[in-house]
Amino acid sequence: MRESMEFDVLIVGGGPAGLAAAIRLKQLAQDKGTDVSVCLIEKGAEIGAHILSGAVMDPRALSELIPDWQEQGAPIKTAVTEDRVIFLSETGGRQIPNALLPDSFHNDGNYIVRLGNVAKWLGEQAEALGVEVYPGFAGAEVLFDEAGAVKGVATGDMGLTREGEPGPNYQPGMELHAKYTLFAEGCRGHLGKQLEAKYKLREGVDPQTYGIGIKELWEVPAERHVPGLVVHTAGWPMDSATYGGGFVYHLEDNLVSIGFVVGLNYTNPHLSPFEEMQRYKTHPEIRKYIEGGKRLAYGARAIAAGGLQSQPKLVFPGGALIGDDAGFLNAARIKGSHAAIKSGMLAAEAAFDALGAERSRDELAAFPEAFRTSWLHAELHKTRNFKPYMKKGLWMGSLLFGIDQNLFGGKVPWTLHNSADHTALKPAAECEKIAYPKPDGVLTFDRLSSVFLSNTNHEEEQPCHLQLKDAGVPISVNLAQHDAPEQRYCPAGVYEIVQEEAGPRLQINAQNCVHCKTCDIKDPTQNINWVVPQGGEGPIYQGM
Repeated sequence: MRESMEFDVLIVGGGPAGLAAAIRLKQLAQDKGTDVSVCLIEKGAEIGAHILSGAVMDPRALSELIPDWQEQGAPIKTAVTEDRVIFLSETGGRQIPNALLPDSFHNDGNYIVRLGNVAKWLGEQAEALGVEVYPGFAGAEVLFDEAGAVKGVATGDMGLTREGEPGPNYQPGMELHAKYTLFAEGCRGHLGKQLEAKYKLREGVDPQTYGIGIKELWEVPAERHVPGLVVHTAGWPMDSATYGGGFVYHLEDNLVSIGFVVGLNYTNPHLSPFEEMQRYKTHPEIRKYIEGGKRLAYGARAIAAGGLQSQPKLVFPGGALIGDDAGFLNAARIKGSHAAIKSGMLAAEAAFDALGAERSRDELAAFPEAFRTSWLHAELHKTRNFKPYMKKGLWMGSLLFGIDQNLFGGKVPWTLHNSADHTALKPAAECEKIAYPKPDGVLTFDRLSSVFLSNTNHEEEQPCHLQLKDAGVPISVNLAQHDAPEQRYCPAGVYEIVQEEAGPRLQINAQNCVHCKTCDIKDPTQNINWVVPQGGEGPIYQGM
């Protein structure tokens, strides 16, 4: 029998969206001289442990939420001092004059941040306001009342055996009930996906489309460090038909964030986003910033990049999707934290008004209405065609997006559409194999040494959180038709084809999983279902 607790508002996920919602609810209650009980659960071992982003941050939403964030000591220190956008060939690069860049590529007034540290600071602000924050608790199951509305979530059971039976250290999960539940799980949320299916939130909208972002944090020699420099690249090592691009962000303290994003609509099953990231670092325009430095951290995360046309309905009886659970990221700006914060604030304001009217578990219609009239909607509408344009290839996509933004200001009378990424893979026999160089252990590395730097840990004696709907499909379909692409699209070495006397089999090394969700997105038959492991497990990113 599970115990239960009651709250006015429950928030699932301790990223920028969930924390902003929690803070805003408490601020509104203070302003009105009332009290609202707010609980926030986070599957990571601590707030910020599962946060990974580039990240260049637009402070607009944070300034609305906490106007004196600088005085309050927010870990947002490095203002952007210079933008460089470079188109790379295999051996060189050409910088695009800033005057020709669309507004979305300009970062005046923005900051380079370690978003995990920002989330941790937001968590401290939330707790100071009276939010009950519980890291290490994974929302494992959505709970519904008799009328079919969401009434909360149940946290996962702890101490189950691999077979799913209670072990010697078994502890049942807890039921957390609320008048409204806000889901802020991040990209491809496990519970958000279920809610989209139950309430048909995706009816009439495009499929979501994604990228995988792979990031490393480096400490570099002082002479290679340019505080405030933001470098974005397109082109090599991607071919012109495949969406992808890199970034190099110079933080404070001789730290450099370097990363590479590959659109998950790529067609060649031999492509490995991890290997492309490693190859990217060897380019003369990139290695010059990190050569002689030391790699400190590694991680990977899927990114919802479809824009407004891929955004589901935001509300349902008893709750709402916020942040990247609903795809609020602006892919053209390569930014999502400001959008996540704003979406959390708007949802919180709708929930607070509903509570004040003594409503409970209805649809928070005021949230999508407020979003439609907000600056965030205007921003996302302006760049809505970015990802569909880029699917036309690097050169044509760049030209069309430039025309869209520079000549029409994003107000073209058409909206292009997205397709599901898992449908894009071609048969392996039709595609050219890619020969990736061996890692040198200095500038380039293998998967396992990289996963070690993510501080990832899972208790092995528990049910596998990477579930196969049909155990035969990885061999009969994925291996036979696509040469087992899960071996390459996973950035953590989770999936491995093992040759045995009886034939090949798929081995799942779930303990390596960094929770990027790429397998759940890219698997060609949608046979892999990512569910939460025990609370507190996975990576422990140090300010990524």
